[in-house]
Amino acid sequence: MKLSRFTRGGLALFATLVVIFLIAPLLVIILFAFDASNVQTFPIHHWTLSWFSVAWHDPAVRSSLWLSVKAGVLATIIALILGTLVAFGIHRFRFFGRDSVSLLLVLPIALPGIVTGLALQSAFNLAGIPFSLYTIIIGHATFCIVVVFNNVVARLRRSSMSLIEASADLGASPVQTFRLVTMPMLSTAIIAGALLAFALSFDEVIVTTFTAGAQNTLPLWIFGAIRLGQQLPEVNAVVVGVLILTLAPIAYAARISSGERVGTSVRSTS
Repeated sequence: MKLSRFTRGGLALFATLVVIFLIAPLLVIILFAFDASNVQTFPIHHWTLSWFSVAWHDPAVRSSLWLSVKAGVLATIIALILGTLVAFGIHRFRFFGRDSVSLLLVLPIALPGIVTGLALQSAFNLAGIPFSLYTIIIGHATFCIVVVFNNVVARLRRSSMSLIEASADLGASPVQTFRLVTMPMLSTAIIAGALLAFALSFDEVIVTTFTAGAQNTLPLWIFGAIRLGQQLPEVNAVVVGVLILTLAPIAYAARISSGERVGTSVRSTS
């Protein structure tokens, strides 16, 4: 159905307003991160980079950043292994409860974060597991697995099985076929899933709140500093860093997951 010029203009205007609504608060925070004043008011009279230095040399910020990076990397590794294996199992085999397994995998990210967090906290308390870095990793891995699984299983469904069958017909062993054919086809999906999983883990707040105990990841430090209201300029600088560390892997994951890159990776293996 061909849309009229008025309808197209209205949709474009609506999309522009939605983007402005989403981006405007972030732009305000970014601007105030360069404000030399402790009081956040417009217009900004003096610009500075000093708050980034203050944030970087703050021991609480650095320890929280390191904890977030460790939790994100380890949760991503677990999600890569389990998510990829489950994707292969569900795509290649037919078994009783297959659809139920797919549904259960999606639940941690589909449910509100507070529900997942409370469930994890109850499970850890029941098992007598003290809150630590490892409980944060387990909590993050529960929803990071979904991201990897969705990326890998979607690529498997779009990939032709003829290349794998041809490899077997030419005498390649299952290990050779996996290394030379399957992995090149899935490489961009796996990398994109890993980047998205890390970005999702890095800025997670709700699940971390229920699994971190006395430890502070960077998002928890930001939440606490905002609540106290005494370090807002430093918080703005930290938020800019979080935006960069979160948006950069998401943007790269979107780039390598594009259809053009998929086609290139498949053609290069043929």
